[in-house]
Amino acid sequence: MGTPAFACPALEALHQSSHDIVAVVTGQDKQIGRGRKVIPTNVATLAEKLEIKTLKPATLKDDALYEQIKLLSPDLIIVIAFRILPKKLFSLAKLGAINIHGSLLPKYRGAAPINWALVNGEKETGLSAFYLKKKVDTGDIISQVKMNIAQDDNFDSLYRKLSKISAQFLLSTISQIESGNAEPLVQDESLASAAPKISPFDALIDFGFPAENVVNFVRGMSSTPGAYTFFKEKKIKILSCEKVQDYQETGIRPGSIIRNKKKLQVQCANSAIEITKVLPEGKKIMDGVSFLNGSKPEIGGLFGELLKGNVINE
Repeated sequence: MGTPAFACPALEALHQSSHDIVAVVTGQDKQIGRGRKVIPTNVATLAEKLEIKTLKPATLKDDALYEQIKLLSPDLIIVIAFRILPKKLFSLAKLGAINIHGSLLPKYRGAAPINWALVNGEKETGLSAFYLKKKVDTGDIISQVKMNIAQDDNFDSLYRKLSKISAQFLLSTISQIESGNAEPLVQDESLASAAPKISPFDALIDFGFPAENVVNFVRGMSSTPGAYTFFKEKKIKILSCEKVQDYQETGIRPGSIIRNKKKLQVQCANSAIEITKVLPEGKKIMDGVSFLNGSKPEIGGLFGELLKGNVINE
């Protein structure tokens, strides 16, 4: 059971293994863009290519879905980047239902573990395999694999890295279960932290934090959904930035442009960032120098000022 590209390497590896995939459950096709073209989920596209029976229920509480899966009599249900399953559904598998989650549980329980690990400046993350319980992301842990977070990682790169290693990780976890060697561990609730779904407001940059925090925030939001601010009443996404070294200045309003000749630098708390890649509203992605040349912002100009016309939504 899965939806986005993140789940595809694991599905393909499972298909190539000795295990029998009796069905794939994914989201419904959606109409996208101005032409309202109907697009299947990434998992549906791969499953259909591999000629695997594919179910696309409107709701997971559908009695018909329950009966379909019951008839398939699965030994194991595998969930990767999907929705919250009702207990009635995940209890159908003889050996249980497992989830592959993009964090080292119990840290970062929730829909956006990769984003929040980067925002919080974590140096390490990984994958956790656990048995599903009624309460989300709280089940007993079967296995984990760790991965260092590189200094230049953002959401996109870390998403790809974790997705790639999920394939072998899933197969080794299944082997533990199949051989009877799995020894699930109860999660330590005292170490739990949340990673809730990112809303449009969550991606709004606050330049009042130190530069390190702002850089990590941009890493965690880039390029989906994209950390953003406002400049001259226009929304602008900041896709990448870095801390300005050897700069300490107080008394300048956070968000102020401090240099505008060759580098786009913006004041944070007592430090500054250099903006290296942006997506201005209604334009294409460009580097900071191109933005300088096109918009010609003045020193002292302000990012982040919410004027009358600014609306925080998507």
